[in-house]
Amino acid sequence: MSMFGAVDLSSLAPKQGTSPAPAAGTAAPAAGSGGAGALVVDLDAANLREIAEGSARVPVVVVLHTPRSQASTDLAALLERLAGEYGGRFQLARVDVDAAPEVAQALQATAVPTVVALIAGQPVPMFQGSAPEEQLRALLDQLLEVAARNGVDGRIAVDASAQPEPAEPEETEVEREAREAIERGDWAGAEAVYDHAIANSPADDDLKAARSQVRMLARMDGQDPAALLAAADAPGADLDAQLAGADAALALGDVNACLGRALEAVRAHAGDERERARLRLLELFEVIGATAPEVARARRQLATILY
Repeated sequence: MSMFGAVDLSSLAPKQGTSPAPAAGTAAPAAGSGGAGALVVDLDAANLREIAEGSARVPVVVVLHTPRSQASTDLAALLERLAGEYGGRFQLARVDVDAAPEVAQALQATAVPTVVALIAGQPVPMFQGSAPEEQLRALLDQLLEVAARNGVDGRIAVDASAQPEPAEPEETEVEREAREAIERGDWAGAEAVYDHAIANSPADDDLKAARSQVRMLARMDGQDPAALLAAADAPGADLDAQLAGADAALALGDVNACLGRALEAVRAHAGDERERARLRLLELFEVIGATAPEVARARRQLATILY
């Protein structure tokens, strides 16, 4: 990426005597799809002044692109997505340099893609060429900080009703049957649903994790976590009490305490009891999530205890 020189667009800044800009932090008024109040707008010579004036309220990110360049098309699409994710904190103005060469000339763009921002009618050079998303987000954050320091921190009034609702994940037949059993209080029935599904798909780790969750919920049904923890910490607590303490810690959201208690149960017992504690620990791994860093650490500790 390379920076390019500043461009004087002072003639396009808001004129003396025009309506004052809204107070800092207020939303820009809604406008037509091509106006200063739109989240994404196609910029050309006809609306350049309007967009520049709107930058007194909300910073404008201008991307100059061409359909002839896949890199510029991809960058424009990425910026459009980010404009939505940033919730109207900046407006995206797209310039097709083939359709609006006069705008590209006014902005002194010598290559595509080129990105420049407008703050209060004045250009803020950003970059030429492509940029990875992480770097682009950092540049946008810096731009918003610069804009705020200059009193430009409004928002585009995004119509939430126009945004697509995130699709709810479709419930599978197995999940439906297990849910209905749980709603009846039939924990054994819910576990049997997953047992049957796992028999048909023995490599499905998600099914195994769901079954482990059902087993834990069944063990905790009607139990007081605080009482279970007290019993686990009592002198002479047996294996069942210790494992119940691990369940209780997890139910209270303390993953490290849960795994620590289960590991101690494995360490403190031998023979069949150690094996029972080990299997319970493996179930807890599934409930917490195999990729969790706490689980990775606990697996190493378990190996040390066993071997």
